[in-house]
Amino acid sequence: MRRFSVLVTALVLMAFMATSATAAEKREKFGMDKRHATAERVKFKPSDEKIRWKMVMPWDKGILFYDVATHFCDSVRLASAGRLDIKPFSAGELVPAMQSFDAVSQGSAQVGHDWPGYWKGKNEAFNAFASVPFGLDAEGYNIWLYERGGLELMQELYGKFGLFALPGGQCGQEMGLFSNKRATKMEDFKGMRVRTVGWYMDILNQLGASVAPLPGGEIYLALERGVIDAAEFSTPAMNYPLGFDEITKYVIEPGVHQPAVQCALFFNKEAYDKLPEDLKWIVDIAARETQLWSYNWSNSLNPEAIRLFKKKVEFVKMDEATRIEFRKTTKTYLDSLKAKFPDVKKVLDSQEAFIQDFAEWRDARGGVSPWPYDTYISGKTME
Repeated sequence: MRRFSVLVTALVLMAFMATSATAAEKREKFGMDKRHATAERVKFKPSDEKIRWKMVMPWDKGILFYDVATHFCDSVRLASAGRLDIKPFSAGELVPAMQSFDAVSQGSAQVGHDWPGYWKGKNEAFNAFASVPFGLDAEGYNIWLYERGGLELMQELYGKFGLFALPGGQCGQEMGLFSNKRATKMEDFKGMRVRTVGWYMDILNQLGASVAPLPGGEIYLALERGVIDAAEFSTPAMNYPLGFDEITKYVIEPGVHQPAVQCALFFNKEAYDKLPEDLKWIVDIAARETQLWSYNWSNSLNPEAIRLFKKKVEFVKMDEATRIEFRKTTKTYLDSLKAKFPDVKKVLDSQEAFIQDFAEWRDARGGVSPWPYDTYISGKTME
């Protein structure tokens, strides 16, 4: 009887495996690395040409974005054994901060590093590649840029100005507003004098705030002298050296204006096209490595920055109703931009389609946020 049971079990298992194999054979491989075919048979030779380039940017050396830009230059130099040497120049060393885009476009320098929203005046769509209020987070930007057509849209936009672009640093969510006024409800923002940039500037103005897009180096004095009531600049680690906690009372969270801060590398198209093929691949891979490194590095520094801030300022959160109202106001504003600017519509439609597509997986995986043990078992399971 036992032998018969073993035989039946074996036959059932074989039938199941055969059925599974047949089912699997009907399905194509789920996902494919498109680069593999190119890498499998390399047709170009290593170059021996030595090339020297200059990089310009809107960052002072004391701002961590400068380190992100320099990291890319270092990666290219290391991977090419110095054959492509890109020298970074901080804001004002070669050209003023906000002239770096034009300098590269015109060929005065070969490479630039930026937060794309600074070029809002050239094309509103640049904001979408920098940060969108209530838009893509760091994970979303990485997936959208590399796998859902975002990179091609980025290169199309920069290409209109004689530039070739690559993602060049993702530093995650930014902090909210350092403020001398406590604000948790929508009406609290009316009349508030705020420093911010990009689309958040326009949204706050529509809500009755008075917004000025001051350069980073002018924020401290403006807060100290009472010219403005509140200001945001960047992530905790980026903000700490700027000392805003010395002259404000509150931090108003979360940073709804920038769920993720995305930077870009942009190259003079003519200079990039002249690069040997092997150096183009090194540039591409070094840019991707910088995108990954910048997120890990910046976020590893953020917890200590937050602990230090909490010694001086009180962290307050907008209530849920306010965040929802902000979300509604933001959608109305972005829809109005889409109606006016075809490039904005093209990019935001692409991002919103990805957000919609990703929602089911985001929901399915929810509930396992890695909070400390005591926090999780107390009932805080979602981030």
